[in-house]
Amino acid sequence: MVPGQRFDKPGKSPYMDMPLVPKYADEADAGGGVRIDPARTQNVGMRVVEARRGLLSNELQATGVIDFNQRDVAIVQAKTGGIVQRVYGRAPGDVVAAGAPLADLLVPEWGGAQAEFLAVRRTGDAALVQAARQRLHLLGMPPSLIAEIERSGRPRTVVTVSTPTGGTIKDLGVRAGMTVPAGQTLAEINGLSTVWLDAAVPEAMAGRIRVGGPAQATLAAYPGETFTGRVTQILPQVAGESRTLTARVELPNRGGRLRPGMFATVDLGGGAKTALLVPSEAVIRTGRRVLVMLALEGGRYKPAEVRIGDSTNGQTEILAGLSEGEKVVASGQFLIDSEASLAGMEARPVDAAPASGPSRASDAANHSGHAAPASALHETVGRIEQVTSKSVTLSHEAVPTLGWPAMTMSFRLEDPALVRGLKPGDRVRFAFDQPAAGPTVRRISPLGARP
Repeated sequence: MVPGQRFDKPGKSPYMDMPLVPKYADEADAGGGVRIDPARTQNVGMRVVEARRGLLSNELQATGVIDFNQRDVAIVQAKTGGIVQRVYGRAPGDVVAAGAPLADLLVPEWGGAQAEFLAVRRTGDAALVQAARQRLHLLGMPPSLIAEIERSGRPRTVVTVSTPTGGTIKDLGVRAGMTVPAGQTLAEINGLSTVWLDAAVPEAMAGRIRVGGPAQATLAAYPGETFTGRVTQILPQVAGESRTLTARVELPNRGGRLRPGMFATVDLGGGAKTALLVPSEAVIRTGRRVLVMLALEGGRYKPAEVRIGDSTNGQTEILAGLSEGEKVVASGQFLIDSEASLAGMEARPVDAAPASGPSRASDAANHSGHAAPASALHETVGRIEQVTSKSVTLSHEAVPTLGWPAMTMSFRLEDPALVRGLKPGDRVRFAFDQPAAGPTVRRISPLGARP
């Protein structure tokens, strides 16, 4: 009820009529962890899984909208001033082919230049004819009109303005009877042979996109069909509201079936990679760091800090802090997290994870049939406080190899014969290690008589 309060000896709690619960140092040290009542773990539906190597899909799906290819735009301008005599019934949104007429333009100033050209042509002077023809070019007459004047021998002051490319008319600024100056924009044509798919990609996945990479899009308008293109650009700005960036995919538009404004789902990844995986639900993000809850032997649990990578289909990649074969809690881990917080337990650092899952010492034990130490031995001296067949309680001096201060704590005994002949009060020198089950005495010998 008052988890922050500690007492140095047994007795009844000053806050309630109940005996104090022993709290040993090994329950919160680097190898101990916290112990949870099995009944509580069953009630919360706790599930434990092993960290395993497997294939992590590298697929990245995003949603986007079809847009015009802004690189395929043609601007139709008046090369000279004139009067619009006729329009051909075009309107914004119309789809036209290359060379489709837009309007007939009357250019009065062309009449005199064309008559002069025909007169010079009749003289037969090649140099003068070439000079007169060049003047017509400079006045803005297209080569086809000049060729027709030479062929017919008659001036022509009306020119038909047509589209240079096929596509849709995005803007049309010409009407019958209007006067247009030289350089005025008459129409804007956007090609439809290719379209853009602007896909919104979460900021966290930006590093997985590559310019030039393949992309496959599916649309609700054409179920069962896949449209293949490539990533042509990653726009430099991130949308502040949604924290997404735009990956621009260029798609061929055969038959003009892909229409700007259509909604699409695009797959920007491909293939898979081998990685150490845990269920994504096993990962706890605290804001400062990322944790998993290790499931140790003997019903003990301990937090471990990890560094994570990609997450796909409910699996998360572990880059550091966890080894293959280690068990983690996949559900109900918040109960353990709260218990560890109450106990003031420090999480295992990222760089303290074992190099591999099953230890070589464990393998040796399995082959020989005897238990083997799971880690290096740590040696110190102390005084026996209590002895049982399975444990010994020692008031020991500091342990330099672990950075422990002097304290009183209980140690496991794998072999009860180790303490045969020893009794409370004896000063001893002992060595222990820290397997998953807790600190275990491996050697112990008396130092002298009981004080």
